[in-house]
Amino acid sequence: MGGYPTKIISLYVFMIEDMEDSEQLIISGCISGDRASQAKLYNLYARKMMGVCLWYSRNREEAEEILHDGFMRVFTYINKYKGEGSFEGWIRKIMINAALSKYKIKSYNLKPVVSFDSETYYGSVSADFANNYDEKELIKLVQTLSPAYRMVFNLFVFEGMKHREIAEVLKISEGTSKSNLADARRILQEALTLKRKKITLP
Repeated sequence: MGGYPTKIISLYVFMIEDMEDSEQLIISGCISGDRASQAKLYNLYARKMMGVCLWYSRNREEAEEILHDGFMRVFTYINKYKGEGSFEGWIRKIMINAALSKYKIKSYNLKPVVSFDSETYYGSVSADFANNYDEKELIKLVQTLSPAYRMVFNLFVFEGMKHREIAEVLKISEGTSKSNLADARRILQEALTLKRKKITLP
């Protein structure tokens, strides 16, 4: 019995290493243009990345467009992934880039934020905002924000960017970034408060 935990740990390490090897094989296949590898990569990350796209879009249809564009970019630039940091984080940045590029095309004057060498991404929601609410409910509310408010809110809350960085990405002032975030938070808080009142009404 004394050796049981060691066996479990060894098995866990083996499984992690096996997953990393499988991921690397898929990446290598995608670099070679192998369709089967591309399909495997899509199936592996599509659901999770759809969740990212929903936060940055107006609705599900637009999120699907961003997801499609994002994976096209992933397959195009996958040879630039250097194996440093999280591969999932790298794909996430591609998706965010695709979302911002979509708004740029729509004349919102937004600039792509992808940094292929960056190894850090922030996937968790600010605890003081989202822990007490259902994710689907929050997504629907965030989607009602204006594009400018939605972009600033998401980049600050989900990606952990500072106002100086957001200002540079969106070509706005730091003051505008702070103001947009404050307004977005206020709008969302008011909507959530109103929703709670409706629920508690007899």
